[in-house]
Amino acid sequence: MSDREETKLALRELFAGQRLAVLATREEGGQPYVNLMAFAVSDDLKSLLLVTSRSTRKYENLEADPRVALLIDNRAHEASDIHEAMAVTVLGDAEEIAGAERNRLLRIYLDKHPHLEAFASAPSCALFRVQVRSYYLVRRFQEVTELHVQR
Repeated sequence: MSDREETKLALRELFAGQRLAVLATREEGGQPYVNLMAFAVSDDLKSLLLVTSRSTRKYENLEADPRVALLIDNRAHEASDIHEAMAVTVLGDAEEIAGAERNRLLRIYLDKHPHLEAFASAPSCALFRVQVRSYYLVRRFQEVTELHVQR
């Protein structure tokens, strides 16, 4: 198995086991702003899906500047995490999705988070697709693997 395929497998396993990510956006003036978010990922690993209310600060930030970073990890809050936990930083661009494509992508999101159906389906909520540019996967404390996504 190639390094690229091994990295994709590790990412799929990490994403399958995790429901939440930390989303970093940028406020006006450049101040970073972070939120804990439920997420889902496309089968091809090219997109992550997020839902938020249009009345939130993160929504305003995403509309003003679509560049985002996300952190997804599998820490267990144990001392062993320093050597055993895996974390990935995802860099990409977020876009709000509407129409028939929204319905298709929302299904992917709700397959992972069926308990959020009422929230995610509300007219006041927006579905964002993060088009992934790069993954930076850290394992065993200092082993870093980069995966750049070709669109």
